[in-house]
Amino acid sequence: MRQTASALRFTSLCLVTLLPLIAPPAHAGAERQLVEAINDYRAHPRDCSRRPAQRLSPLALKSNLALPVGYGGGLRDRLKASGYQAVAVRSIRVVGAQDAEEAFELLQDDHCAALLDSQYADIGVSRSRGEWQVVLARPVLDSQMADPRAVSKALLAQVNAARAKPRLCGRQRFAAARPLSWDASLGAAAQGHSKAMAYGNYFAHRDPDGDTPADRARAAGYRGRQIGENIAAGQGSANKAMAGWLASPGHCANLMNPMFTQVGAGFATDARSDEGVYWTMLFGAK
Repeated sequence: MRQTASALRFTSLCLVTLLPLIAPPAHAGAERQLVEAINDYRAHPRDCSRRPAQRLSPLALKSNLALPVGYGGGLRDRLKASGYQAVAVRSIRVVGAQDAEEAFELLQDDHCAALLDSQYADIGVSRSRGEWQVVLARPVLDSQMADPRAVSKALLAQVNAARAKPRLCGRQRFAAARPLSWDASLGAAAQGHSKAMAYGNYFAHRDPDGDTPADRARAAGYRGRQIGENIAAGQGSANKAMAGWLASPGHCANLMNPMFTQVGAGFATDARSDEGVYWTMLFGAK
């Protein structure tokens, strides 16, 4: 994960990457047996110097992660083209295993650390005779991101929870501030900028036409006196976006600024973009 600093009072963390791909036929019994063995191993880690301290969540079998056996092309491009936005991915090839039990033994012997890596959430498996292809991945977006309204409510609740108590933003101290109210115009402007960044594959407060956050807010119908903006890219949930902003002195100062009374926020995704997901939060005062 890399961290990007933006010019207009804000910090952004970007977990860039990744990749899904072409889905072959439905998984046969042997492929499912291998996944079951891997998930049992994650639930009861053993025989690995890097085993975790506690059991890991099972991997979800995804057909669009089932790479053709022996595929050696551009993995990330292939996965992005298939629509699986991943923040992390790894492909492992096993040769000489006639069944799922043998495939698992080879994986455990040579790749136990990868099988027990907590960052992975999904798995794809394909097989051609004695050759197996295993893809481990984690999507950029958390599962709850499917409902934009719920995400907007979460962002509003989190910014107000942050403002409810004193906070140190870098070296600047802020007293607790009154909660912000949601403004539909600011929300529309924020959502529009998130979409523009995702579809245009850029990350900036000023868009390619030269418009600023204040320009976008006014175009959306907002008539407030003051405007502030936080943007972020690559975070897969509202929690992660907010955590990144609070960790950045400039963005934290925007969040805690007592001058602001209203807020709007939005996010947008595009599998073909560099970051996968883009966030915008606009602050205003009337």
